[in-house]
Amino acid sequence: MAHILAIGIATLDIINQVSHYPAEDSEVRAEHQQFRRGGNATNTLVVLSQLGHQCQWAGVLVDEPDLPLILADLQQHQIDYSACRRLAKGKMPTSYVTQSISTGSRSIVHYRDCPEFSFDDFGRIDLQAIDWLHFEGRNVDDTLRMMQLARTKRPELMLSVEIEKPREQIEQLIPMADVVMLSKVYAQSRGFDSATALLNSLSGPQLFSCTWGEQGAWLKQGTQLWHSPATPPAQLVDTLGAGDTFNAGLIDALSRQLPAAQALQIACELAGRKCGQQGFTGLVI
Repeated sequence: MAHILAIGIATLDIINQVSHYPAEDSEVRAEHQQFRRGGNATNTLVVLSQLGHQCQWAGVLVDEPDLPLILADLQQHQIDYSACRRLAKGKMPTSYVTQSISTGSRSIVHYRDCPEFSFDDFGRIDLQAIDWLHFEGRNVDDTLRMMQLARTKRPELMLSVEIEKPREQIEQLIPMADVVMLSKVYAQSRGFDSATALLNSLSGPQLFSCTWGEQGAWLKQGTQLWHSPATPPAQLVDTLGAGDTFNAGLIDALSRQLPAAQALQIACELAGRKCGQQGFTGLVI
């Protein structure tokens, strides 16, 4: 299986489950509360590790009281974090999640008090043993330089980038990647009302994906377009990290050189399975 390195963040997720989403200026009681590790890059790696891949994460770790919970989860899933930058002061990124039991939807308030993983940090990583390099689309200037450096050092290395949120100049990352993973949120922020509208606006040799919730997901390469319907679980439990799971399924299938249409179907099925359970542990049977 592949040796996969992901650049991005790990978070502490504080999840309050409520019977229904509260109205503004109201008070509700949480039915359940969970503290767990989150973050797009590390979520994707945790799924990939369960699929049998050797996984490594590079990001920023802050030595504060919430760190042991995050490290314990990474260790449980055999994620190598030795390339991370360690800081003595600050706060790990923290997501305060309100999750509706009635709909499975979630709303997030995010807080952070730590710097991004930098180009200089990335420059210290040995890329020779890496088969696939995945980036969260954030910290655009430094991420672009990281991708350029990877292209210089390892021209044959597979690069993927997740573009989930609209950020200034984030489109600069697209030409550097072999696989570009786009979200509904990003598409709508750019004025597109469907995945196909966004994908048809893009050209290049890359493989582009776009997820669209209950409508499923699409892939495009050249002029070829594929669609896979969503595969919802019998009961919608937890949508948090479904997109990260989709990305993991896509990376797994493509790293095994499966056809694009099959990779898309595998990724949708895996994301649907994730929506039927809390968290990521035990996702792959």
